[in-house]
Amino acid sequence: MSALDLARPATGARTGILERAAAEPWRDPAAYWGGMTRATADLDAPVGALHLGALRHNAADLVRRANGTPIRVASKSIRVRGVIEALLALPGYRGVLAYTLAEAIWLADTVDDLVVGYPTAERGSIRRLATDTALASRITLMIDSPDQLDLVDSVLPPERREEIRVCLELDASWKAPVLGHLGVRRSPVHQPEQAAALAEYVLARPGFRLVGMMSYEAQIAGVVNRPAGRPVEGAVNRWMQGRSMPELLERRASAVAAVRRIADLEFVNGGGTGSLEATSADPSVTEIGAGSGILGGHLFDGYAHFTPAPAAAFALDVVRSPGPEYRTVLGGGWIASGPPQPDRLPRIVWPEGLHYQPREAAGEVQTPLSGAAVTRMRAGDRVWFRHTKSGELAEHLNAFALVDGDRVIDEIPTYRGEGKAFL
Repeated sequence: MSALDLARPATGARTGILERAAAEPWRDPAAYWGGMTRATADLDAPVGALHLGALRHNAADLVRRANGTPIRVASKSIRVRGVIEALLALPGYRGVLAYTLAEAIWLADTVDDLVVGYPTAERGSIRRLATDTALASRITLMIDSPDQLDLVDSVLPPERREEIRVCLELDASWKAPVLGHLGVRRSPVHQPEQAAALAEYVLARPGFRLVGMMSYEAQIAGVVNRPAGRPVEGAVNRWMQGRSMPELLERRASAVAAVRRIADLEFVNGGGTGSLEATSADPSVTEIGAGSGILGGHLFDGYAHFTPAPAAAFALDVVRSPGPEYRTVLGGGWIASGPPQPDRLPRIVWPEGLHYQPREAAGEVQTPLSGAAVTRMRAGDRVWFRHTKSGELAEHLNAFALVDGDRVIDEIPTYRGEGKAFL
């Protein structure tokens, strides 16, 4: 049985300055990272660590920010089954937003409400879903085109399979004057009449049942609005978000109303970690997909309205000194997805005052570092990093050490540690 219990508040989580400091040890970097170092001292690098108090803080803060709207756990932003199941045991969390059908089928052993967040072309997994009554009742596929229905029928026609639950995705991007498309390029269904037409089409197709709608406002949930050292960019992003959200509120409400006249929807999903407050204020949305704020990748430090605790981190060891002003750690090149730029690099968080070398940065096999702290470092000393994203870190680790104070109280396998790599 895992020691990962997110239901209890962090020790000392009461009111007052002293109690708050005790409940949020990450606000004292020396104590926090020192405790992580002591806790994992007997573990060989690379070490992945989850801080129990920080996980509890983040889990509670997401619920607070969602203001009563249930949160569907975005599994791609975690990729640790033990954490996902611990979240689902908490009030305020309901169901999983999976990122592949194969993953959803795997999780369905213990989770009974899964929505695959992206259209699938996994023919083998479609066959498994379509021939298993229990899976077909637990898993909902994402669609935005008749082509995706045709693909399912090409695997097994309606008369030879279970009825497939589907969710219609509405494009949430903003078609801004002058600036054009702002957001991510996902569904081609942008207008309410397009959503209604696709809903009518699904209703006419045998073997499918339309049960949900989804729209992901990436330009609000996934774009930082107070990036460190980039005030102009932050101001532009806040301007954009302040105009995009009202447009989406009106358009999404119209689209949901149009589809509800055609189908009896069980859920309407929207938002993400960065938009919990704004999305929860939308009466047409019944749940919010979120996950990145649980582990708190450093990308999420750049928001004006919330700051997650650094619940997940990894440590590498110093192995050489190529010169008196340098120390080199083994590994480090765990670069995040997205546009190639400096904020995709892991952030060095401890010891303070360490820097990458511009011509090498974070390397696949080694990473040379410089800065004031190197004079105090020797072979075997530990350096802590935070990944840009949240779930992507799990792709590099077999397990996370669960840290409470300065002790490791459990080890929790990642998807990779359980022998799974879905995407």
